[in-house]
Amino acid sequence: MSGHNKWSSIKHKKAIKDARRGKLFTKLIKEISVAARLGGNDINANPRLRTAVTTARENSMPNDNIDRAIKKGTGELDGVHYEEVNYEGYGPGGAAIMASTLTENRNRTVSDLRRIFDKHSGNMGAAGCVAWMFHKRGVITVEKTKADEDRLMEVTLEAGADDVSDAVDSYEILTAPEKFEAVKAALDAAKIERASAEVAMVPENTVSLTGKDAEQTLRLLEELEEHDDVQSVASNVDIPQEELERLSAA
Repeated sequence: MSGHNKWSSIKHKKAIKDARRGKLFTKLIKEISVAARLGGNDINANPRLRTAVTTARENSMPNDNIDRAIKKGTGELDGVHYEEVNYEGYGPGGAAIMASTLTENRNRTVSDLRRIFDKHSGNMGAAGCVAWMFHKRGVITVEKTKADEDRLMEVTLEAGADDVSDAVDSYEILTAPEKFEAVKAALDAAKIERASAEVAMVPENTVSLTGKDAEQTLRLLEELEEHDDVQSVASNVDIPQEELERLSAA
């Protein structure tokens, strides 16, 4: 990946991951509620809930908000019933895109997302059209100024990480989903600061884009990320560093 920025790195560099805390809290509350509904309220026995609660606490969500979200998920409090629905398609230039949503109104969500794809010269496809290109992985980034590479590799690989790679000005650590929390804990114990950490859909292969295709694809991905029903967006887009700098300055 040296010399290029995949979408998992791009979205953090561009600071588009829920810039408004209120929007971030809304997404986290949905995830906590669904995780509790599907797996119960015990964070020790429910890995998905544990990850959601940890992420909420790391983003300074009050415990009362977390507790209410869990109780809404388990039915102890009245709440909205959210469905998990993934939408797939292609951006300009052929980049594969997956948007994971939690929605109480499928018709509204699919209409909104199709409009966003169309607006940015993309094409929303049928279920399964790009899902085969992605695998669920833990993705952790650490800025190069925060850690020595040898030390980082020692800590993370010993904790069960699969790979540590160079992402220009940061390191990207990949883990199996079940090792994600252990690797995060190992970094914390080693006092290595994380720039980001999430369980995401990671592509097997990437598509390199430049020029108008790169610009339109970034706008498409950003608008999908901003939609209230979208929890996360994955793509196999790969944009050269110099191209990303040009687009960011535009």
